[in-house]
Amino acid sequence: MNRFVRHDWRLDELRAIYHTPLLELVFRAAALHRRSQDPTELQVCRLISIKTGGCPEDCSYCSQAARYSTGIESEPLMNPATVLAIAREARKRGVSRVCMGAAWREARDNAQFDQVLEMVRGVTALGLEVCCTLGLLTEGQAKKLAAAGLYAYNHNLDTSERFYEYIISTRKYQDRLDTLKAVRKTDVTLCAGGILGLGERIDDRLMLLRTLANLPRHPESVPINILTKIDGTPLAKQPDVPFDEVLRMIATARILMPKSVVRLSAGRDRLSTSEQALCFLAGANSIFSSDERKMLTKKAPSPDYDADEAMLKLLGLKPRRPFKDGKPKATVPHRKLAPTRQRTQAKPGAS
Repeated sequence: MNRFVRHDWRLDELRAIYHTPLLELVFRAAALHRRSQDPTELQVCRLISIKTGGCPEDCSYCSQAARYSTGIESEPLMNPATVLAIAREARKRGVSRVCMGAAWREARDNAQFDQVLEMVRGVTALGLEVCCTLGLLTEGQAKKLAAAGLYAYNHNLDTSERFYEYIISTRKYQDRLDTLKAVRKTDVTLCAGGILGLGERIDDRLMLLRTLANLPRHPESVPINILTKIDGTPLAKQPDVPFDEVLRMIATARILMPKSVVRLSAGRDRLSTSEQALCFLAGANSIFSSDERKMLTKKAPSPDYDADEAMLKLLGLKPRRPFKDGKPKATVPHRKLAPTRQRTQAKPGAS
C-alpha cells in the first residue's frame, strides 16, 4: 500500500488527475479506495457547537462571525453535562466520532478551555472518538488536549494560500499551518480540508489538496465541504458548485491521500442519495449526521439520523467503529504483562 502514498505532488500532476474523464477518474479513485480502505464502511460523525456565535474573525462564509448580520446570536459555552447527553444519544444512533466546535479565533488557557478538556475526557470515556475545532492552537494547548484523550483536531485550510486573502483577513495562512504543526507535536490525529464554492478557481482547489498531500504526514481526515450560502455574509450570492466538480474533488483527494478518511461534510444536504453514492464510490467514507438537522448552526442544514440510516441500509454500508486505527498513545490504558512463569506455562496456541 505504501507505494501509493506520496508527498511530492506537482500541480501539473494534479491537473491531469482532476481533468481525467469523469467515469475513468471515479474508477481509478474507487480502485485505490478499495486497496486502502474498507469500502463497506462509512464513519458517521456528530458535530456539536459547544460555543456558538460572536466570533471576532471575518471568514466570509461564516454565520458565526460577529460582524455579519446572520441571525446567529452569541451564546455561552455549553455545559459539559449537556455535551455528554448529546454524545450518548449519538452513540445510540451509530455515531463513532463526536466533533466539538467553538466559535473562537483561538483557544486560550482559561476556565473555558478547562471545561473543554472536561468535555473531551467525558466523551472519550463513552468510547467515542473526540475531535475538537477551537481555532488557532499552541503546542502547549495541543498537549493538554492530547492528555485529556483528544483523538483528532480539526483546522481547515479552507482554500489555497493564493486565494486565502480574499476570504479571510483576520488571520494568515501561515497561522493555520502553524496550528497543524502544533497538533503534529502530539499523538492527536489531524483533520484538515477545505471548502468548495468560495469563488476560487479549480487551480486553487488543487493547490489546497497539494498543500495537504505534501505535508510530511497526510492528515488522517480530509473534510471536503460545499459552501452553505448564509444570508448576511459576503458569499451569500455565490453560484452553486456543480456536482461533477464536487465528485472530482472527492476522487482527487482519495488518489492523493489514499489512507486518509475523506469526509463529505458541510453542504451534503443538497446532494441526492445517488450523488452521495457516487461520492462514496469515489472515496468519501465519512458523513456528519444529526438529530437536529443542522451542522454547527441552524443556518447550515444536515441530513438527520433516520435519513442517513436509511441511506446506509439502501447502499449496503455499515457504520465504522471508533478507534479503528488505534487510540492516541495518551488514551491507551497501560496493560500489565502476565508474570513470566505463567506465560511460559501456557498451552501452545493460547493467547
